Amino acid sequence: MASPVPVIPAHKRGFNRAEVVDRNFREFVEAHPGARHPKPAPHDPILPGAPISADEFRELFESQLLSRHLDLMARVLRLRNAVFYTIGSAGHEGNALLGRLTRHTDPAFLHYRSGAFMAERSRKLPGIDFVFDTALSFAASKEDPASGGRHKVWGSKPLWVLPQTSTIASHLPKAYGAALAIELAKRLKRPLPIPEDSIVICSFGDASANHATAQTAFNAAAWTAFQRLSAPVLFVCEDNGIGISVKTPPGWIETRFRTMPGLDYFFADGLDLIAGYSAVLAAVEHCRRSRRPTFLHLKVARLMGHAGTDFEIEWRSLEEILKVEAEDPILRSAGIALESGLMSKQELLDWYESIRSRCFAAAEEAGRRPKLSSLAEIVAPLAPLHPEAVLAEARRAPDRARRIEIFGGEDKLPERQPPRHMAILINQGLHDLLCKYPEALVFGEDVAQKGGVYTITKGLWRRFGPSRVFNTLLDETTILGLAQGFGTFGFLPIPEIQYLAYFHNACDQIRGEACSLQFFSNGQFRNPLVMRIASLGYQRGFGGHFHNDNSITALRDIPGLVVGCPSRGDDAVTMLRTMMAMAKVDGRVCAFLEPIALYMCKDLHAPEDGGWQFGYPPPEEAMVPGEGRVYHPEAEDLLIVTFGNGVPMALRVARRLAEDGFSVRVLDLRWLVPLNEALIAEQAAACRAVLVLDEGRRSGGLGEAIITALVERGQGGKPIARVCGADTYTPLASAAFLVLPDENAVEASARDLLRPRG
Repeated sequence: MASPVPVIPAHKRGFNRAEVVDRNFREFVEAHPGARHPKPAPHDPILPGAPISADEFRELFESQLLSRHLDLMARVLRLRNAVFYTIGSAGHEGNALLGRLTRHTDPAFLHYRSGAFMAERSRKLPGIDFVFDTALSFAASKEDPASGGRHKVWGSKPLWVLPQTSTIASHLPKAYGAALAIELAKRLKRPLPIPEDSIVICSFGDASANHATAQTAFNAAAWTAFQRLSAPVLFVCEDNGIGISVKTPPGWIETRFRTMPGLDYFFADGLDLIAGYSAVLAAVEHCRRSRRPTFLHLKVARLMGHAGTDFEIEWRSLEEILKVEAEDPILRSAGIALESGLMSKQELLDWYESIRSRCFAAAEEAGRRPKLSSLAEIVAPLAPLHPEAVLAEARRAPDRARRIEIFGGEDKLPERQPPRHMAILINQGLHDLLCKYPEALVFGEDVAQKGGVYTITKGLWRRFGPSRVFNTLLDETTILGLAQGFGTFGFLPIPEIQYLAYFHNACDQIRGEACSLQFFSNGQFRNPLVMRIASLGYQRGFGGHFHNDNSITALRDIPGLVVGCPSRGDDAVTMLRTMMAMAKVDGRVCAFLEPIALYMCKDLHAPEDGGWQFGYPPPEEAMVPGEGRVYHPEAEDLLIVTFGNGVPMALRVARRLAEDGFSVRVLDLRWLVPLNEALIAEQAAACRAVLVLDEGRRSGGLGEAIITALVERGQGGKPIARVCGADTYTPLASAAFLVLPDENAVEASARDLLRPRG
């Protein structure tokens, strides 16, 4: 006989699942049989044998209800265009346990469904109004204490919650890096703004656990633990079984992570405060005590769809939706409150409605608060720069006695040595920087004992020790995640990316994470770093594309990033000093592009002329941010604007043209982002024609920006030409020179510009 078809009440078949979930609470309470136990005293267990006291349960339940009503409020006010973000926490309210059982000084990198966690953590410090602060964030008010109205993020400086945007696991590597930073600070006896036994909390969804970036963090943490090194990070996988509409296979998270070497696995039921409490506590205490990476698998549910615009009823069966809604952790907590005698039905319903009223009142007030109203306000925390303070810091010389010790004697100080090529000068510059900044760290693939692929870091490991100069596993995402974690805790990281092409493996760690932190935290958090990248082409055909990547387009498109590219060794040293000062003073993220083909370059015009070797700049010398270098400033016939490998090429062409009576000035930009457009226009105004030499590709290259600047600043009426790379990858051997600009093409283009017209 066929099973009877269940009758689903009309109101539960509704299109608006938020209304259904809200109504479910009232119906559940009204239908509940009531208390089975005498009302517990405040410090007694909420139910016999429960690990939670009545008072503790009441606060946890309140945090859950606050989170829920903020979600419901957002769904309602979205329709009035008063709320601008509706990815909610409904079904994940069990993470209130994490907020309860961790400290407010445990840095937290949170999943976007962390409302209850934030509500509970907010109890730990007086004066924080979680409801109103969240309402300000929903309303995009510039009074939002987390982001200043730039995004709905979970963040708080006093609560040590570092703000995340709608990340898909991209925050996991920097959470791992933050955990290592805590341990490294202890080893180096560096001050920490948090207790030494702090742990790092990092939460994410089950779907995000599959992301390559997440796998990078898990692998790096396990790799660290395998070597018996400490990494006190608590990875919290909030498993609701679905990612937007893609289901996670039942049992996948447990199967994948329970037996992963190096990750200590715990499971907790986040749908039930009593059932989950002890397991969450055990995971937290284990991580704090063992200092090992720990994986907490927290069972949760997802109610009301992925976001306000996700109408699950259109693609998911009603029976399945009802089954999920029956798992609502708020209903389970309501059952505990009633069964224990803590509240009567009417008391609970009245409390529920009073919290709703509080959330709506906060939203109404938040809606009246001012919003960001100018571009200047929006970008203020993105790229701070205090030039005078930066230059003062950059020109501050390291301790002289310490320098003499590091370099092995006064007569061995680098400024007393003869001119040298770029590789040696950068190496000496790094020695000086590590001497000047005890908080500076150099790390990456092969940088320690080997001294890097091109020996740029040779000797640093021996001079400064393995805690300050160290190898990482071969993974760029991990390297840049570490840099962010270290930067957050007061270090000045100098991560090395071995080749420019390898940066693309981890671009989002700079684009989506490092450069966005000051912006989305309204300047409250920062992760300063100076990323060294061996870059660009012209390596005599060796290595193909991955060792001759001539494109910097991906770097140019990152808001707030500083990009510099020296063409000569003395400039490399002074630029590095300034970048480190920008990181120190303003928390800036910088990319320092080192032209590989110029590392060992000694000559300029002829073999053995030594024309491209330079003396080491005195330690009090630094480069002004944005300042270019002009060669032959008296020339008026032609300006060649270039950078990196293009500079010695342009100078050789300029000499050949001078033999025919043409005067050519060469502008070495040095700073590529932000581009000094005023300098370009000023130099162009003094010349009859302009040639842009950009080894990058024709499409998206820096040359496009230079010509745009010329046109927009009134210099577009004179002859202008561009010599650049082809829109292709770089092949091997001599074929590489068919892709990259050569001097013959530069000279031909220059002569064409100088040819009389008409």
